[in-house]
Amino acid sequence: MKKVAFVTPGAFPVPSSMGGSVERVVEKFVPKLQPHVAVTIYGRLGRGLRARDHLEGAPIERYNATNKRRYFDIVCKRLQLLKPHTIQIENRPRWVPRLKKLMPHCQIWLNLHSTTFISAPYLKRRDRLRCLMAADRIIVNSAFLRSYIVGMFPRLASIVSVNHLGVDVEQFAEKGSTEWKAIREKVRTAKKWGQRPIVMFVGRLIPQKGVHHLLASLRHLIVHHPNVLVIIVGSALYGSHRTTPYVRKLHRLAGRWRKHVHFQPYIPHHEVAHWLAMADIAVVPSIGKEAFGLVNVEAMAAGLPVIATNTGGIREVVSDGETGYLVSKQRSRIVSELSSRISELLSNSELREQMGRKGRQRVLDHFTWNQTAQRWLKLHGEQ
Repeated sequence: MKKVAFVTPGAFPVPSSMGGSVERVVEKFVPKLQPHVAVTIYGRLGRGLRARDHLEGAPIERYNATNKRRYFDIVCKRLQLLKPHTIQIENRPRWVPRLKKLMPHCQIWLNLHSTTFISAPYLKRRDRLRCLMAADRIIVNSAFLRSYIVGMFPRLASIVSVNHLGVDVEQFAEKGSTEWKAIREKVRTAKKWGQRPIVMFVGRLIPQKGVHHLLASLRHLIVHHPNVLVIIVGSALYGSHRTTPYVRKLHRLAGRWRKHVHFQPYIPHHEVAHWLAMADIAVVPSIGKEAFGLVNVEAMAAGLPVIATNTGGIREVVSDGETGYLVSKQRSRIVSELSSRISELLSNSELREQMGRKGRQRVLDHFTWNQTAQRWLKLHGEQ
């Protein structure tokens, strides 16, 4: 059986309720590669976690990662002892050339989760090709991200492969089920929200996520739906309630419609499913280069229609007119299109239910962690 090592960035432990999407992807899909390959995960040591442990049967080694250079040095030494067939580096292209030089006979894969770490200030243009060319394979989570990379460096086309991410569908109660009704009723009653129509955003509160456009759409939305409630779940940083100038800006914007907006600070990821169960519509108004947008899949798994911007890899997840709507991310159009589509769905419960059912089925057909693992194994079998 071939040995495969997965090296996480050391930003958060695996698993971690505060971790970001990179750590979550490793946590969810890597154990499912067993017993086809012998996996080992390398990550950050966190409070309450053992240095040597297992994650659903997969060995995991954890090290102090306060100093990232030292963390990577330690991991490199451990990899030399392990002698794996394949090493997959998660989202850190700078690490690829060093590891390839250190272990030239090993397959070095890079799993890129976004454009962030192949862009300035993390990686200057003159270093990008050198780092990416050192990889034997580059896995990306969307066709958009593949096109972005190949557009910059056409010679990489043969080594860049797409593997969409997934969710644990069983964590999301099926809409209309007894479990779903109980969750929805419990939280809505506790918050005194009753049967108000709820529009929900879940994610980081940073400008690229476009939450300010969602708030701006309220001006027109409340004219037709005076009882609507917009719930914004998240904070600026993973696992932190720290405010930023942008977060303060959002609160100022929401101040005009205090009765129509609720801010819910960062919640552990395992609670996301319960919050989505309360919603009627999910909105993902990203205006940046969103490589995939895992929250779109999570909302669809929860049986919600998704209104999202037509940007990046989102269009590969949300099927326009089928599982939700895609709106323009252009500043001149996004607010009016958001308010129009939200209003349309709030006015048509049958359409909401229909789109929600199709969305959940789309997730079952393509966006589960088991399917992500199977696609990865197929790629690995081609080596």
